[in-house]
Amino acid sequence: MANLGHIYRKNGTVYGESEKKANLSNIYRKYGTVIALFVLVLIISIMNSKFLSMYNILNVFRQVSINGLIAFGMTFVILTGGIDLSVGAILALTGMVLGLMVASGTPDLIAIPLVLLLGALLGWFNGVLISKVKLQAFIVTLATMTMFSGITMIISDGIPAMGITKNSPLLNFFSQGDILGIPFPMIVLLVVFGLLLILLQKTVFGRGVYAIGGNEEVARLSSLPTDRIKTSVYIISGVMSALAGVILTSRLSSSQPTAGAGFELDAIAAVVIGGTSLAGGKGRLFGTLIGVLIIGVLNNGLNIIGVSAFYQQFIKGLVILLAVILDRKSSR
Repeated sequence: MANLGHIYRKNGTVYGESEKKANLSNIYRKYGTVIALFVLVLIISIMNSKFLSMYNILNVFRQVSINGLIAFGMTFVILTGGIDLSVGAILALTGMVLGLMVASGTPDLIAIPLVLLLGALLGWFNGVLISKVKLQAFIVTLATMTMFSGITMIISDGIPAMGITKNSPLLNFFSQGDILGIPFPMIVLLVVFGLLLILLQKTVFGRGVYAIGGNEEVARLSSLPTDRIKTSVYIISGVMSALAGVILTSRLSSSQPTAGAGFELDAIAAVVIGGTSLAGGKGRLFGTLIGVLIIGVLNNGLNIIGVSAFYQQFIKGLVILLAVILDRKSSR
């Protein structure tokens, strides 16, 4: 007789040890990041009670709004099996264009939609090279990251555009405004999350994103417009980066030529920590939101308890590495 190992009983049904481990594994896959966030908040709040103050909680959401928007767009890209290294450069370029337009007297009601359109065009450029020309996403976005950064330096001459919100009430509201005590960047983050969640989970387009990440050739043979969907996810990523650029420009009240440096790494980290597979086809936008919050809580908490910036870099890198290892193990 086969050795069934340990058994346990639940609701009158007898389960083997393997079934118990499978159930625990499923719980981890579904709620692992939420549990990790809860544990992180608990540890930091024990070390410093000010962490759980309402002021600091709202501050965390204000801080994560920029990375959150970029990470949402990055989630769509990674779900198709791609990558977008140009998001930080798109943020810097669109933010600089916004600053120069507002400084030259362009009304913010016109300038903001135009830079969102610019973000879409830059994303479309990436998407066409990847889907139509069939170049590797890593190489394309690495090249365009350098190109977009160069354009930012050319149009700005390397000089920041200052005092952007001084004569721009809408951008000032992006920075300082709130609705019912909730910071406006937090509202933007949650509204965009809700819209993108519906797009990913409730539409044919969203199912196509998962299908391409699972097996692009099968998706193509199933008559899915794979090239159009792949181009579209880079457009979404470009728009999200541009929107993040608007929020960052409003917060700084200036457009910095190097504003987006390193933002692509934080966005990818949030997506991976949130459980989206780098191989594509598996992941959730809600997981990305939790991943964004984990990084935000980690940054904010380490600052509050007085950890050196050098150690912070090491700890963040360690968390990302652990997330990648767990992703690799769960995909086997």
